[in-house]
Amino acid sequence: MDGARDGDARSELARGLARACSRHFGRAVRVDGLFRHSGGASRQTWGFDAIFDDGVTEKLVLRRDPPRAADAPLQTMENSLALDRATEFAVMRAAGRHGVPAPQTLFIADPEDGVGDGYVMKSVGGTAIARELLRAPRFEQARTRIPAQLGAILARLHAVPLAALPPLRVGTAADVIATMRRALDVTREPHPVFELALSWLERRMPPTPATPGFVHGDFRTGNYLADESGITAILDWEIAHLGDPLEDLGWLCVKSWRFGAIDKPAGGFGSREELWDAYEAAGGARVDRDHARWWEILGTARWGVICMTQAWKHLSGAEESMELASIGRRAVETEVDLLELLG
Repeated sequence: MDGARDGDARSELARGLARACSRHFGRAVRVDGLFRHSGGASRQTWGFDAIFDDGVTEKLVLRRDPPRAADAPLQTMENSLALDRATEFAVMRAAGRHGVPAPQTLFIADPEDGVGDGYVMKSVGGTAIARELLRAPRFEQARTRIPAQLGAILARLHAVPLAALPPLRVGTAADVIATMRRALDVTREPHPVFELALSWLERRMPPTPATPGFVHGDFRTGNYLADESGITAILDWEIAHLGDPLEDLGWLCVKSWRFGAIDKPAGGFGSREELWDAYEAAGGARVDRDHARWWEILGTARWGVICMTQAWKHLSGAEESMELASIGRRAVETEVDLLELLG
């Protein structure tokens, strides 16, 4: 029965995408090969073939919010910070126009399409699967290029003019810590390591930049595509905001995003120094090493709290998902990482 419901929902989504694409392109389009990409616990990503009336096929991607219970009792940390899909669409379009490798956005879905709150973009070649990028022989050359590419891309991203962006929230270091404290209070579970880390971070908080910059907010291995030549596109812009650009540099180096290559802090591919030097060489501001490490520690705590709240989305009934439930176990890993970092 569950399989039948899933099949019906998939067929309905395919029909809605066909309607949406036909309206956007001004010609008849049918949809085939619809599949859901793995990952993406907070948002759904669906790949499909748009087949035009002349037989031409284009590979497209739908990015949308997942269905949620109408009476969901828990507002999780990442949901409280997330952009709506229309704003995410505008952010990606602005970034792409200013030299950041982002998927080409096409259109925002209308409510009558029946595909949910989302948008459609062109598919980009490459994989986001970390274990392949870090271990497969065919990516050997790419692995030597990726650290410098990450630094250069971040420099371009942080240089996107604020006037080119839609209105975005300003997120300071103090705001991030306050959000994590609220999340800990909501779950009502004791986590003394997180409390210790947040207190440590509050006592050593770096100064807030006089002018906030454009921040991706989730720039890490797993959130970009790469092929044998290196990075092809930056993904998952849903928590983009204005703030301290060092937040992105610190988040990328969190141990969880090295996927086993723990001796290479820059996403599992290189050293912090390689990343920072490439960032500065590409026009990024000089990196204050101590502040970047502070943001790395904050990022470690942030990921741990996100793991907790992802699990609570399942446990509270807001969204039934074994994937979300299993993410909760990662919280203890970040607690160990924090104890090592705080020394």
